[in-house]
Amino acid sequence: MAFSRATLFTGLVATSALVLAGCTGGSDDDAAGGGGESYTIGINQLVQHPALDAATAGFKEAFADAGVEVEFNEQNANGEQATALTIAQQFAADDLDLALAVATPAAQAMAQNIINIPLLFTAVTDPVSAELVDSMEEPGANVTGTSDAAPIDEQLELLKEIVPDAERVGIVYASGEVNSQVQVDQAEEAAGPLDLEIVTQTVTTVNEIQQAVEALGDVDAIYVPTDNMVVSGIASLVQVAESKQIPVIAAEEGTVEGGAVATLGIDYTELGRQTGEMALRILRDGEDPATMPVETATEFTYVVNEAAAERQGVTIPEDILAEAEKK
Repeated sequence: MAFSRATLFTGLVATSALVLAGCTGGSDDDAAGGGGESYTIGINQLVQHPALDAATAGFKEAFADAGVEVEFNEQNANGEQATALTIAQQFAADDLDLALAVATPAAQAMAQNIINIPLLFTAVTDPVSAELVDSMEEPGANVTGTSDAAPIDEQLELLKEIVPDAERVGIVYASGEVNSQVQVDQAEEAAGPLDLEIVTQTVTTVNEIQQAVEALGDVDAIYVPTDNMVVSGIASLVQVAESKQIPVIAAEEGTVEGGAVATLGIDYTELGRQTGEMALRILRDGEDPATMPVETATEFTYVVNEAAAERQGVTIPEDILAEAEKK
């Protein structure tokens, strides 16, 4: 990484008066309910899709719920790593109190450039493999946040419940996303005890998704990890799956809304809110990101799309339907 792992700062002052262009700085008023507090926060979101949108919304809701005034500079990289880097460089030059990166590639771009203020991430599966933190327990510098690590073992078990005869499971993922490679490795490990074979195809752009799904060949189901590129282009994947009657199981509920059959996944709005609460502890209480453990989601929910199941030729078991949220 581009910054030292040594702690870069301690004892942040929660009411520091930093100013964005044309905005009024923070106040020293610590009145109950957050009166007088005001911060400037930059948000670098990799791409627009339901999971990341929900995480960003949840982050902002945490400040609204706390009654804390924030000027958000919200930017979207439209799935382009070069754009994420440009946004990060601009944020590094701005007067911000804190920055948020949404998704792994955006977090990597931000960590290379932002070293003098707290940097939080969310929707990052494995921040250690992405070289964002030294460890989950002791991040070590100015960067910490929340992981969206999915319960992949349980999700493949769900796949087997919905498609009992499944033997070959296809995964399409972006070759440039560390987040996705980690999930593919975990899926391959989890597949063995379930007598599943994982078949993969990689893409470098959204336009390659349809061809990659076709190239999977004879698979019995498709598993979609929390891959930002593939999720943003999920309609292309679902179109092929429906034409071939291949059930699609997802890692998160936004993909189910987009046409997958089911998931056992996390609530990204809650994950974002959890990240926002971490930000509040940094800004208001002076906690040091270097010693704030990376947090993970603890509750998972069945989400199903019955119309998608019908189109893809499968029946969702009644016991799952009884527990699940319907999309």
